[in-house]
Amino acid sequence: MVPRLLERYRKQIIPEMKQIMGYKSPMQVPRLEKIVVSMGIGSAVTDIKVVEKSVDELALITGQRPVLCRAKKAISNFKIKKGQVVGCKVTLRRAHMYEFFDRLISVALPRIRDFRGFPDTSFDGEGGYSLGVTEQTIFPEIEMDKVTRVQGMNITIVTNAKTKKEAQELLKLFGFPFKG
Repeated sequence: MVPRLLERYRKQIIPEMKQIMGYKSPMQVPRLEKIVVSMGIGSAVTDIKVVEKSVDELALITGQRPVLCRAKKAISNFKIKKGQVVGCKVTLRRAHMYEFFDRLISVALPRIRDFRGFPDTSFDGEGGYSLGVTEQTIFPEIEMDKVTRVQGMNITIVTNAKTKKEAQELLKLFGFPFKG
């Protein structure tokens, strides 16, 4: 089964982008490459159960098992030892990526209180967009009763667009909420 956003990309977004940007071939139209969802685990230094809980929640949200990120060197001010788990991340591609992006845009982001959209200043200049979410509870897969601590996460949407304008137009056509 083809994800809803992928079908929309093929049937609506490619022709619109060709018209807006003046592309001659559908292969020139930028597309989503991957989505990386990462979660820092600050208090994992003292409690290993926090790591397990965060990994389970991120797996529920994304539908994929996260990779543990370990500290490369010791930092005594933060009580971190070399090799200690400091976060987890998931890289989504193909169908999983479109399913997650669809859930993010249509279900999770509207559940944020007083949400007015994301700024268009978070592009990296090479077609990538990064955003931060302060609570994992905006995703419907997470049950409020089982949450022990509120955890934020970073979401990076990577496209193969060459400029910020192309990437922004692509995300707008997907329905991504920008301010203004």
